[in-house]
Amino acid sequence: MSDVVPPEVRPKPAVPAKPPHVGAPSPSSPFPPQAPGLVGGGNSAPAPPSGIPVPIGSHGLGHGLGHGVGVSGGHGHGGSHGGSHGSSGGSTLLGYIGIDTIIEQMRKKTMKTGFDFNIMVVGHSGLGKSTLVNTLFKSQVSRRSAGWARDEKIPKTVEIKSVSHFIEEGGVKMKLTVVDTPGFGDLINNENCWEPIGKYINEQYEKFLKEEVNITRKKRIPDTRVHCCIYFISPTGHSLRQLDVEFMKHLSHSVNIIPVIAKADTMTIDERQDFKQRVRKELEMSGIEFYPQKEFDEDMEDKSDNDKIREAMPFAVVGSDKEYQVNGKRVLGRKTAWGVVEVENPNHCEFAQLRDFLIRSHLQDLKEVTHNIHYETYRAKRLNDNGGLHPISNDTQESNL
Repeated sequence: MSDVVPPEVRPKPAVPAKPPHVGAPSPSSPFPPQAPGLVGGGNSAPAPPSGIPVPIGSHGLGHGLGHGVGVSGGHGHGGSHGGSHGSSGGSTLLGYIGIDTIIEQMRKKTMKTGFDFNIMVVGHSGLGKSTLVNTLFKSQVSRRSAGWARDEKIPKTVEIKSVSHFIEEGGVKMKLTVVDTPGFGDLINNENCWEPIGKYINEQYEKFLKEEVNITRKKRIPDTRVHCCIYFISPTGHSLRQLDVEFMKHLSHSVNIIPVIAKADTMTIDERQDFKQRVRKELEMSGIEFYPQKEFDEDMEDKSDNDKIREAMPFAVVGSDKEYQVNGKRVLGRKTAWGVVEVENPNHCEFAQLRDFLIRSHLQDLKEVTHNIHYETYRAKRLNDNGGLHPISNDTQESNL
């Protein structure tokens, strides 16, 4: 019997330390530092998470970032394929790589370039559309605030007017465009009065599509697509008008519609709750799905959060850009003979819920649903109808528009 030769014992490779200049976010960064995730000896730190955190409700952001890191055990490109193809766990890192800085990189890039957000308001005159938009962004951003005259007459047809503002908060820049629809619902005959609005929404998709198929594309395509349409429901306390139903039925598949009950301070709390339930039931019976749509929930956490929002909609809101003194504090509100209706007080109305939902939790998701769902639907139909859209020059594009 031959002697058994013991296997060669190689020294364990040294674990490189995390560079001192990496991983410590700036004081203004909202993202906490993450553990380096080194695995080696007995005193090793816990392994890193299998993927990079993505905001709730994200559609398409970061897909594919967590599929293997060049180490065996996953389907990642560039790594060994010796592991099981059914493995869903994260790969073990032998040292610090730096992928945990991707969120900080994205934050810095967004801080430099800023972003666009386009919001449309629809509803007949006198429901406080301009005031609500000013209240949402705490600045004079509505069309009426930018040169509207008191003697302006109601147009004979539905018009589309927009105004853009650059606003900045905490170093983040945003180009906000408010699209108004004067004349909607104010005519004697309101038949098909939603058609100019639908045409405008599709025109913005067409402009973006033509920029995409250009041979020489711009580094950053201007985004004029409507990301959100706030539809104002009259506080009748009875039911939706037929015009409300027809508008949302025709446009709910083209744009993110968020219905709100305007001037909610004209109803008592009981009347408001009854009216909200009646509106939700009518929308369901008409087959109208407002944002956030159930079919776009990506996981159980997403579904749980969005279910709470859907149960609270349509939000009953009050808008005001005037401040009053209440209990020693300056608050936005509407002064009445019996007191002040505080706009941001959840006991008075649901404006705070609308603001948090629209800006603080779902703004990015509104943009992504617009791009990945509504725009892609338009794009696919457009290319299918025309057998493809050939690259065009800038001169041709301008003449077509």
